[in-house]
Amino acid sequence: MSQTTDTSAAPSAPRPRPDLFIDGAWVAPAGGGTSTVLDPSTGRSIGEAASATPDDVDAAAQAARAAFDDGRWSRLSGRERSRVLLRVAALMRERAEELAQAESLDVGKPIQFARMVDVQNSADQYEYYATLAPHQDGAVRDTPLPAFAYTRREPRGVVGAITPFNFPLILSSSKIAPALAAGNTIVHKPAPQTPLTAQLMADILHEAGVPDGVYNLVTGTGPELGDALVRHSAVDMVAFTGSTSIGRIVARTAGELLKPVHAELGGNAANIVFADADLDKAIGTVISAFVFNTGQFCMAGPRLLVERPLYDTVVGILSDAVGGVPLGRPSDPDTVIGPLVSAEHLSRVEALVADAKAAGGAVVAGGERVDLDGGFYFAPTVIAGLDNDALAVREEVFAPVLTVQAFDTEEEAVRLANSTPYGLAAGIQTTDISRAHRVSERLEAGIIWVNGWAMLDAAVPFGGVKSSGWGRENGPEALESFTRVKSVTIAVDPGVGG
Repeated sequence: MSQTTDTSAAPSAPRPRPDLFIDGAWVAPAGGGTSTVLDPSTGRSIGEAASATPDDVDAAAQAARAAFDDGRWSRLSGRERSRVLLRVAALMRERAEELAQAESLDVGKPIQFARMVDVQNSADQYEYYATLAPHQDGAVRDTPLPAFAYTRREPRGVVGAITPFNFPLILSSSKIAPALAAGNTIVHKPAPQTPLTAQLMADILHEAGVPDGVYNLVTGTGPELGDALVRHSAVDMVAFTGSTSIGRIVARTAGELLKPVHAELGGNAANIVFADADLDKAIGTVISAFVFNTGQFCMAGPRLLVERPLYDTVVGILSDAVGGVPLGRPSDPDTVIGPLVSAEHLSRVEALVADAKAAGGAVVAGGERVDLDGGFYFAPTVIAGLDNDALAVREEVFAPVLTVQAFDTEEEAVRLANSTPYGLAAGIQTTDISRAHRVSERLEAGIIWVNGWAMLDAAVPFGGVKSSGWGRENGPEALESFTRVKSVTIAVDPGVGG
């Protein structure tokens, strides 16, 4: 196992603040409570964040409702909203290092990853939706009625946005940017482990000119906070990213209230390597797919399916290569794999690997926690020889753990890939373009990557099928999900005029 050894102190980064952002101002939570935020790389506290109560959710939702109803944002022209969103993106780029340091400290994310992926992609999302904001056009409909009929796309109203710990900045921006572009107002609840960039973004949105009450931030722990947000009568729509188990609860609650839900949930993607693949490129893609963001990525590639003629070769290469992937402190610019988010998650991953061993899996690389600064580190791990019903194959591990299985035919590869209840992403490594199209059509996933992984852009939608949810992040599809269609039919008297 290669570990980076940088011992220099990380640059100063923001600390959590014990306030909530409601109606354009930082205010103390109604109960005065706070929750401790930990640095995953050391397990030590970095400060206290505000712990909201249902009363705070009510205050935030009422502020968002008033801001929507009086039209201070929803009735602006798309061009006016566009100018504000462009200022948001510009301020993010000006404060890019501050945002990157906060994201790295909060999540344990390698600093270079935070700089190059999280901050840049998030700013891109605001720029992209700024370009779409002026173009939410309806359509004139040809009809035999004696009427002029047309449609309008209008904002849904107040959006309750609930976001996860693994990509706090990107997965907040992927909801907030299109929701704002469409004219909605927002109450945002980030994961309790990772409030830092949400707090910075509240200031950036305010400075850019987003009116008071349009964006509101409530932080805190406990399921009652999310439940209060989903149930609130002022909230018109819920946008949620998180686990499938919590997503089912959110969808059930919203369904009882007949509220639309946009849900991006868990994944367990298969990466299929065919015998005709460019092996050098395929191995690089395989490794990056399962260590990307320390494996804490719902679209990671933790299930590797290899055509049998290449199976032993690929397992041998991975057993030698994976230990050389740099694991270390997030502040080190050479680090690729940082810590997991919490001690609880680390214990869960250890249990899954132990179960895989008991099920007959051969751990050919890694398989253990790494002792570094008291942080929550787990070595990049490759497990070969598991059956399809093994827990580590069936379930989302959410760590740098890869299982490897062999297949003999294209049909078998598709069957194994689709055997999971999830359907968020999948990958194909092949030099046969006909096969790439053919297999892509048959894979049950919302996004397919061919000869690469995690090729993401604000213009390209992604999202799930089956137990991975519904709705799409990114692209014009996301903007449309934050709008509703209204039809207007105006009677025309055929006896009037020429």
